[in-house]
Parts: sequence; C-alpha cells; structure tokens
Amino acid sequence: MTILSADSDTIIAQATPPGRGGVGILRLSGPRSLEFAQAVVRFTKSKSSKVTSTQEMTSDVKPQLKPRFAHFAQFFDKKNDLIDEGIVLYFPGPNSFTGEDVVELQGHGGPVVLDFLIQQFLDLGARIARPGEFSERAFLNDKLDLIQAEAIADLIDSSSTQAARSAVRSLSGEFSNQINQLLESLITLRLYIEAAIDFPEEEIDFLADSKVTKGLDEIVLRITSVLQTANQGALLQEGMRVVIAGRPNAGKSSLLNCLAGENRAIVTALAGTTRDVLREKINIDGMPLHIIDTAGLRTSPDEIEQEGIKRAWQEIELADQILLVVDASGDNIGKNVSMDNVQALWQEMVFSDKIWADKILKKIILIRNKIDLLKESPTEIENTDLTVICLSAKNNKGIDILRNHLKKIMGFKNLGQGQFSARRRHTDAIERALKFVKAGEEQLLNAGAGELLAEDLKQAQNCLSEITGEFTSDDLLGRIFSSFCIGK
Repeated sequence: MTILSADSDTIIAQATPPGRGGVGILRLSGPRSLEFAQAVVRFTKSKSSKVTSTQEMTSDVKPQLKPRFAHFAQFFDKKNDLIDEGIVLYFPGPNSFTGEDVVELQGHGGPVVLDFLIQQFLDLGARIARPGEFSERAFLNDKLDLIQAEAIADLIDSSSTQAARSAVRSLSGEFSNQINQLLESLITLRLYIEAAIDFPEEEIDFLADSKVTKGLDEIVLRITSVLQTANQGALLQEGMRVVIAGRPNAGKSSLLNCLAGENRAIVTALAGTTRDVLREKINIDGMPLHIIDTAGLRTSPDEIEQEGIKRAWQEIELADQILLVVDASGDNIGKNVSMDNVQALWQEMVFSDKIWADKILKKIILIRNKIDLLKESPTEIENTDLTVICLSAKNNKGIDILRNHLKKIMGFKNLGQGQFSARRRHTDAIERALKFVKAGEEQLLNAGAGELLAEDLKQAQNCLSEITGEFTSDDLLGRIFSSFCIGK
C-alpha cells in the first residue's frame, strides 16, 4: 500500500453541506495542519468557564491544541481581525481519520464566513481538497480499505433506512471480512498446489487428493453465497433499472404514473405522445428503483420520434428488468402466453432479431395491461420461462402485485443482519473470480493440470483483491474517489 509522504500537501475543505446553516465545519489534513490552525486560531475565555490560563488569554502566543480535546476559540485573519468563533479539534496522525494530522474548525454555517476562513488557509499554503481526497488519504494510509471508503459515500447517498444500515455494515468491515476470508482460502489452496508442483517427488495426484477438490467446492459455494448477497447489496444501494417498453398506446406512461404515485408522464390517446426517455426514482419499502418510461416502439416518419425510439433501445439494453407492456384487449395476448409468443411480438416491434438475445429474454416481465376491458381480475402468472402480470394501469388495479414481484426480484425477503452495501464493480469482480475458480476446477478434472489450476486461482485472487484495493489500478481509484463529495 502506498503511504503518503511527509511533504504531501495540506488540504482543506468544508465538511458540511454548502449553504446557510447553524454550524459549518472546515477540515484540514496534512503535515502543516497544526501550523496553519495555530496561525488562525486564538484561545479566548469560554463564556461558560470561570477560569482560564494566561496562555489561553494571550493572542500573541501560538495556541497549544490538546489532541482530541474540544477548544473554544476565536478565528482571526492575517490582519488580526476577528472572523468567527467556535470549536477547534486536533487529531495528530496516525491516530486520525486520514492517518495524517487533522484539524477541524466548527464555526457558524454562513457561506461568506466559511469562504473567508478557507481563504485564510489558502493564503497560508493549503489547497482545496479534491472530491473524496480525505477518504482517499485514509485508504492510502491503511486506515480503511477500499470497500470501507466506498461505504462512506454509500452511507451519505443512502436513500432509505435499509440502504443506510447496509452501508454501516460495510463500513464496519462485514463485507471486507467476507472477501478477506475468501482470499485466505484461495491463498491457502494455491500454496498447497504450488508446493506440490515445486516438489514433484511428493507425487501428489491432484485428482485423487480430496483436499484440493473439497477446497475448490467450498470456495465455489462461498463465492456464490457472497455474490448473491453482494448483488442484493448493489441493488439496495444503487437501485434497479426498470425500463417500461412496448408499442404506442399500450399504457406505458400510465404504468409509470401508477408506480410513481403521481402524474409524471403525459397520457393521451394519441400514439407517439412520449417522445423522450422519462426517468423517475421511487422507493418500494426502502428498495430504490429507477423507473424509465420510453417511446412506443414502431416505425415513424417523425425525426423527433425516431430519436426517442433510438434512445428507448439504448435504455432497454442497459436495463436490469424490462416491463414489456402489451394491450391485453387489442394484441390478442392471453394469460397462457409463452416466451415464444413474446419473442415473436418483440421481433415484430424490432423488425429484426438484432436486439433479441438471451440477456434480454431473462430480463422481461410481460405486463398484460387494460384487463379492465376484458373484465379480468389482476393476477400474477409464473410460467417456466416467463412471468406475466395482468393489471389495469388506468384503474390502478394489480399495481401492488407488480410492486411485490419487483421486491422479490431485488431480494427484499432475504434482507437481514448479514446484508451489506455493495457496488456493481464489486459484483463484477466476484463474478470474474468465480469464473476463474470454475475454469481451474475444470482444468483439474479434465486434464489433471495443477499448473493451470494454480494460475486460475491466482487470477481469482487478483479479482477479489481489486475489491479491497490491494490490487487496484490508479485509474480505478481516481474514478472511485472522484464520485465522492468534497470534504469526505
């Protein structure tokens, strides 16, 4: 792990949200934090205290900041004019959040006052922190791993109580512990296999050695379990992208309005009313969903509508789930519809099979809308290869059935104390690790190739190490921390 050098910059940023507030917090981190704070801070007699030291009453002497102690003080500019007053806290490194010397100034939350105070530190030689730079320095100084650093941002961005609780579990190390246990198992098995390769006189038969096969089976099961929990954590934190697609006038916009609980999309009897992508973020019992309404799929001479249809296909390919809405009264789609029927309908809308693929097939939930015209009751039909939900968006009938189905897909029933927050990059790395382990196991069983198995286990180890940051490129770190808010 790279440790920041002693001559690294001292950074400053506002740790509280911009705007007016009762309290505003500035945070300094770096080797000159204490020096800069002593140039601005003067101790004064607390309004509530009766006794103070001579030194605390003297503004000409540099204040001696006691580590991890809240000092009441006044803040002055370089002309020795008073700016504000508040609390000062000093955390000497390495026992601080970033691992460096850290000073926090807690004053009043007026933007003019805070900006003026920041300028004093800039004049002294500090610089404005980049987004996420405090957390990045904490990561680089081994104060927390990459999962925990990302959990800080996830906790701040949480849109529900469940998401916040999951982020706290990741921040406390629950996700990291599971990844580290997997890494330990991989390393132990690798060492055993590579030792057998390096010392052939032992004549270990990998196929006959139950320790290897049993170890591989256990690792596959554990990776699969962690992947399942991580997938749920990613959906809980980042939300599931649900795209509403179908022909014009099938009721897509009405369905969006029902799920959102308000009239977000214009609904008319005219085909082609929706010409652009409409996005709405909603929560279903704390589960975040990104609902995306798209233009009706058809051929159109209208250039604007053509662009809307093009964007619809782009959203469909990126979707986690696709609500394919059909008019049950006009499209002759009965309750016993099969995936073959859906594929035929899809190709009719696409006018080719270029976008039809297994990954699209697995995402489709068929919505038989307008069942009120057929006097049917709302219901959910689980076929072997297709889920069909019969509802009436116009009358708001059957929407609860759809909501419950989406909750089930997101793993709502499985949320528990073991749930932790995760990101798409985490699940991608775990999936790659699982593929390498399975590929190595196949090499062992089919060819008895211990060398190839060892190499695949090494690649799996690298994939998992990307998650915690032990094996991560600088480019990836830049993308991760640039998404943080300034001051964290």
